[in-house]
Amino acid sequence: MNMSPQTRTTALLTQLFLLSCMPGFVLAQDVQSDATTFERTIRSKNDVVDASVIDAGGLTRENDLLAVQRNLRLMYPKTRFGTISPTPLPGIYEVVMGRNVAFVEESGRYFIFGRMFDMEKQEDITSGAEAAQPASPAVDFASLPLQHAIKSVHGQGRRTLAVFSDPDCPYCKKLEQELVKVDDVTVYTFLMPLEQLHPDSRAKADAVWCSKDRSAAWSALMLEGTVPKKTKGCEAPHQVVLPLAEKLGVSGTPFLVASDGRTMPGAAAAARISAWLDAVKKPVAANVQGGTQ
Repeated sequence: MNMSPQTRTTALLTQLFLLSCMPGFVLAQDVQSDATTFERTIRSKNDVVDASVIDAGGLTRENDLLAVQRNLRLMYPKTRFGTISPTPLPGIYEVVMGRNVAFVEESGRYFIFGRMFDMEKQEDITSGAEAAQPASPAVDFASLPLQHAIKSVHGQGRRTLAVFSDPDCPYCKKLEQELVKVDDVTVYTFLMPLEQLHPDSRAKADAVWCSKDRSAAWSALMLEGTVPKKTKGCEAPHQVVLPLAEKLGVSGTPFLVASDGRTMPGAAAAARISAWLDAVKKPVAANVQGGTQ
């Protein structure tokens, strides 16, 4: 069934809007660059479309891919483009420009800058993401107010990790399932309820923070779904954590910070987190004795 141009455009813009809701993605219009030349490139060096661009119905998307190339060349003649390739989202294409990665619909007008994640597999599926994206800004770990975080010690706790987490965030819960498998780490959890997405998250954060054993209450909530009883007149330190997250540019949860200031947005498997923590170059001492409980 063929869609009208207007219907097709509406569908594509809807997909772009959904992508823009993910952490780290920003919608932009009429993107310009100061690079010198346009480099026409697709995934195959010989401009041969591989099997990944064949639709399930057997129809090739080669013409659409070439249309994207043509439109980008016409709209941004001074921009040097690298790889242009299809993504798992129909009608959305990945474009590499130097150290930047963007996702664009066929017209070339609307761009999303950032990474594309397969949240079911918990994988970053952006092509060449590590090479294309600049490193995340480092966080001054020593400046983090760890007294306003929940402290949980796994094993000897010699490695250190800070996490910004929302009690009702499904991927925060996935992260907690992985963190219990990571040994020899001290985790400082900053409660960051995103009420616009999860209306009940602030109340749950307050209930956890006001529990006698915050670490146990947090684990029970995230791993078992057990919500502790709210203590009247007691709240989590939102007035500290939420401005801190905004200052650090933490717009989504979960968000991990290693002791040397490196950051990792999103959930990840235990093995990846452990290897990431082992890559710490120079751990930074906290500015306080540590968080509570």
